Amino acid sequence: MATRAGNPEIIGWRERISLPDFGIDNIAAKIDTGARTAALHAVDQIVFEIDGERWVEFMIPVHNRRSPNRVRTRVVDEREIKNTGGVPERRLIVRTLLLLGRHRWLIDVSLANRAKMEFDLILGRTAIRRRGILVDPGHSYLLKAAKAPGKTKSKANIKDAEGSRE
Repeated sequence: MATRAGNPEIIGWRERISLPDFGIDNIAAKIDTGARTAALHAVDQIVFEIDGERWVEFMIPVHNRRSPNRVRTRVVDEREIKNTGGVPERRLIVRTLLLLGRHRWLIDVSLANRAKMEFDLILGRTAIRRRGILVDPGHSYLLKAAKAPGKTKSKANIKDAEGSRE
């Protein structure tokens, strides 16, 4: 996803992103190359099974929004991830579509309580690796805000609403 001339696209240490599968549009995210995994502020996590697969339902209390988003999606992994204090904690990992400027791709995101953090979402290095992107730590918001076209629901939410399961 490099620019036309083959040069990498430069992004700032903060950028506006969207996660349309989760109903999140145009929020500030910290680009944190020191973190391996992306982390999303998610509370009230409830894990359950559908047809032998693990799913999670959770709330996303995004800062500066009227009401939190309730999301239901498949769990793709669970692993130990070090928090900002360096202490490992067990977190669920989910997969979702990321919109960053004109780019879009799937990323894995850990669900964490980030209530005391400035950003509801951090993008770790694996979320941007091999995407033709360089992070300029001296600048912020270099890309045009990523906005999801129309209202988008995740496949999980649509299928759940229809009463069918994958």
